[in-house]
Amino acid sequence: MLSFPVQKHRMDDNYRYLRLSVPLSSPTSSPLNPDDDFNNHINRKILIVALDRPRKHNALNARMWKEIGTLFSLIGVAPQYTPCRCVLLVGNGPSFCAGIDVRDASFFTPFVDDGSGSEANNNNNDDNDDDDNKEMDAARAGLAFASKLQEMQQAFSAIESCPVPVVAAVHGNVVGGAIDLITATQIRLCTADSRFAVKEVAVGLAADVGTLQRLPKLVGNQSLVHELCYTGRNFSAETALQIGLVSRVIDGRGHPENGDSHPGPVSSSVAASAAARAKLYQEALQLCQEIAQHSPLAVHGTKRALLYSRDHSVAQGLDQIASYNQLALQAPDAQTAIMAAATATTPNGGSKPRFDDIPPRCRL
Repeated sequence: MLSFPVQKHRMDDNYRYLRLSVPLSSPTSSPLNPDDDFNNHINRKILIVALDRPRKHNALNARMWKEIGTLFSLIGVAPQYTPCRCVLLVGNGPSFCAGIDVRDASFFTPFVDDGSGSEANNNNNDDNDDDDNKEMDAARAGLAFASKLQEMQQAFSAIESCPVPVVAAVHGNVVGGAIDLITATQIRLCTADSRFAVKEVAVGLAADVGTLQRLPKLVGNQSLVHELCYTGRNFSAETALQIGLVSRVIDGRGHPENGDSHPGPVSSSVAASAAARAKLYQEALQLCQEIAQHSPLAVHGTKRALLYSRDHSVAQGLDQIASYNQLALQAPDAQTAIMAAATATTPNGGSKPRFDDIPPRCRL
């Protein structure tokens, strides 16, 4: 449960295991107050995406996996998901995400349908002859399975290639596939009681949808990365902060929900956890607001440059950002921001700059 009022997004009903919303303005805000009016303007450009299988600790089944890929390939691109300048990714229930749902057979065999009717192959088709019904050899089964694995990889890569920054605010269990998921985001915050694990080796797998490729580039301790990936052991929020997986750990101290009126250690622990989550979501939303108030051209260009430079040389990165800015600097955004900064130092304080949104992408 989010700690601030939200409004259901118009595309929310298109998803079964994701909840889409936008933050509402404060009940005390006034359109006559310039700051309140600006904050309301910014809130409408933030999309909150919540994983929503709370009774399963948001374990990822095939349909949720597909929905993640579909949604993030549309954010900032399709008209229904624009304008959007920042995404806040959270998990409903006691945990952010417990990883892959190992009881979903469609992950592990080439031709099992997830129930959505999307599998093209049907081995029970009456038109199949006897040869078609023979058990496949390992090579053919492997080639058939490869496309499913690539689809799973692309679903999480869509988070990384999404045109706007994605901020993950996580709590509770962040295990296995959840690590693959959050390493594709750009900023990660967590509560102090979060528990992380690269758990794939414990179930007989090598992580194959992003952790082994992205985690070593996010953290500064290669030895520890190998240790965590080889052992599958849990690590704490403190460790996640120390190695750079997250940029903040929130403990809930000082939040109104962390009162002293809850008797007993269990109730006290529940209250502290609830307070930490409330504070986590408040800080994450404030971060999204801070990002969304800047020029979307500048933020988009910065995200593209950071991702490009991660995988290329310095010289190539400089060429890439030069190519981007020779076009982006033709827009008035830089001049608008500079003028706003200049007037902010005057006695009247000036006004916060407003920038045009990036339009939906053109398609045939």
